[in-house]
Amino acid sequence: MKAWSTGDCDSGGDEWGQEIRLTQQAVQAINKLRPKPKFFVLCGDLIHAMPGTRWRKQQTEDLQRVLGAVDREIPLVLVSGNHDVGNVPTAETVEEFRRTWGDDYFSFWVGGVLFLVLNSQLLHDASCCPALKLAQDRWLEQQLGLARQRRCQHAVVFQHIPLFLQSIDEDDDYFNLTRAVRQELADKLAGAGIKAVFSGHYHRNAGGTYQNVDMVVSSAIGCQLGRDTHGLRVVVVTAEKIVHRYCSLDELTEKGIGDDLLELMRG
Repeated sequence: MKAWSTGDCDSGGDEWGQEIRLTQQAVQAINKLRPKPKFFVLCGDLIHAMPGTRWRKQQTEDLQRVLGAVDREIPLVLVSGNHDVGNVPTAETVEEFRRTWGDDYFSFWVGGVLFLVLNSQLLHDASCCPALKLAQDRWLEQQLGLARQRRCQHAVVFQHIPLFLQSIDEDDDYFNLTRAVRQELADKLAGAGIKAVFSGHYHRNAGGTYQNVDMVVSSAIGCQLGRDTHGLRVVVVTAEKIVHRYCSLDELTEKGIGDDLLELMRG
């Protein structure tokens, strides 16, 4: 998600209020879904105010209040983004995120599926905290080794910055990881059998494939930089495949995830 729907909310004004209302609508829609989601993940930029800026404390408290209404049987998975730990993270900004929201990288299992959460800012620019990047790199190698060893039917990664927006060999851009970083990471993920990487950051829907890895870029609950609507991506995992669909908040509120995805879950 992002902390404005249009324009700039550095003043903490009307745009932030609309963002909160959209997030409340998202929470209400999620709470109504049946069957209940296994978890609800936000792929970074939890708030807009950057570390050390004026409105950060207020925006954090606002979001914590809204997310507190999520059904207690639906766990929250929170991913760090550049607005959470800074474009160039430091040990201090990462520690603040950990105190406020939880670990910045971790793994968990749901229904036999391995999920990995990465701090992609450490992949973007760890010049101010190289030891943190090294720690995440070592941890990731261990986790990918586990995925290979167990031969998981499905393994999935969540991170804020996409590997790429459309193609592994696209030009470097603000919204993707650099070519050298993305290629090395994509090869490691593919080699370990990772099936999908879900990201945000772009504020538009996008994506592509590399080998057997599906790169899925989702737009936002709030700020839209393209023609997508305020929404959420619904992901259904079966024994055979991972199916996902971006749904507008209005659609999800009024119709749920759709009969075809429900049928897929029953099958």
